[in-house]
Amino acid sequence: MLIVLAAVGAAKTSLLAQPGTVAFLVVFGMAVILYFVFRSMSKHLRKVNQMARDEAEAVARAEGQDASDPSR
Repeated sequence: MLIVLAAVGAAKTSLLAQPGTVAFLVVFGMAVILYFVFRSMSKHLRKVNQMARDEAEAVARAEGQDASDPSR
Protein backbone atom coordinates (compact mmCIF):
# COMPACT_ATOMS: atom_id res chain seq x y z
CA MET A 1 0.00 0.00 0.00
CA LEU A 2 2.79 2.40 0.90
CA ILE A 3 4.63 1.67 -2.34
CA VAL A 4 1.50 2.38 -4.37
CA LEU A 5 1.01 5.74 -2.63
CA ALA A 6 4.66 6.65 -3.20
CA ALA A 7 4.36 5.78 -6.89
CA VAL A 8 1.17 7.81 -7.27
CA GLY A 9 2.74 10.76 -5.41
CA ALA A 10 5.83 10.64 -7.61
CA ALA A 11 3.77 10.60 -10.78
CA LYS A 12 1.91 13.78 -9.83
CA THR A 13 4.12 16.82 -10.19
CA SER A 14 2.68 20.27 -9.87
CA LEU A 15 3.32 22.98 -12.37
CA LEU A 16 5.28 24.93 -9.76
CA ALA A 17 7.74 22.06 -9.32
CA GLN A 18 8.72 22.12 -12.98
CA PRO A 19 10.94 24.73 -14.59
CA GLY A 20 8.96 26.69 -17.09
CA THR A 21 7.95 30.08 -18.30
CA VAL A 22 8.01 31.79 -14.91
CA ALA A 23 11.54 30.57 -14.14
CA PHE A 24 12.72 31.66 -17.58
CA LEU A 25 11.23 35.11 -17.11
CA VAL A 26 12.88 35.47 -13.70
CA VAL A 27 16.30 34.53 -15.10
CA PHE A 28 15.82 36.72 -18.16
CA GLY A 29 14.73 39.65 -15.98
CA MET A 30 17.83 39.23 -13.82
CA ALA A 31 20.01 39.23 -16.94
CA VAL A 32 18.43 42.46 -18.18
CA ILE A 33 18.88 44.12 -14.79
CA LEU A 34 22.51 42.97 -14.59
CA TYR A 35 23.19 44.39 -18.06
CA PHE A 36 22.17 47.86 -16.90
CA VAL A 37 24.00 47.52 -13.56
CA PHE A 38 27.26 46.52 -15.25
CA ARG A 39 26.89 49.26 -17.85
CA SER A 40 26.44 51.85 -15.11
CA MET A 41 29.36 50.42 -13.14
CA SER A 42 31.71 50.64 -16.13
CA LYS A 43 30.63 54.26 -16.68
CA HIS A 44 31.46 55.12 -13.07
CA LEU A 45 34.78 53.27 -13.22
CA ARG A 46 35.77 55.22 -16.34
CA LYS A 47 34.98 58.44 -14.47
CA VAL A 48 37.07 57.41 -11.46
CA ASN A 49 39.95 56.30 -13.70
CA GLN A 50 39.95 59.64 -15.53
CA MET A 51 39.87 61.57 -12.25
CA ALA A 52 42.85 59.55 -10.98
CA ARG A 53 44.79 60.29 -14.18
CA ASP A 54 44.02 64.00 -13.89
CA GLU A 55 45.13 64.02 -10.26
CA ALA A 56 48.38 62.19 -11.09
CA GLU A 57 49.12 64.70 -13.88
CA ALA A 58 48.49 67.62 -11.51
CA VAL A 59 50.87 66.13 -8.93
CA ALA A 60 53.50 65.52 -11.60
CA ARG A 61 53.18 69.10 -12.84
CA ALA A 62 53.44 70.45 -9.30
CA GLU A 63 56.56 68.38 -8.62
CA GLY A 64 58.04 69.47 -11.94
CA GLN A 65 57.52 73.13 -11.10
CA ASP A 66 59.07 72.68 -7.64
CA ALA A 67 62.14 70.96 -9.10
CA SER A 68 62.66 73.63 -11.78
CA ASP A 69 62.32 76.53 -9.28
CA PRO A 70 65.92 77.72 -8.70
CA SER A 71 65.02 79.95 -5.75
CA ARG A 72 64.67 76.92 -3.47
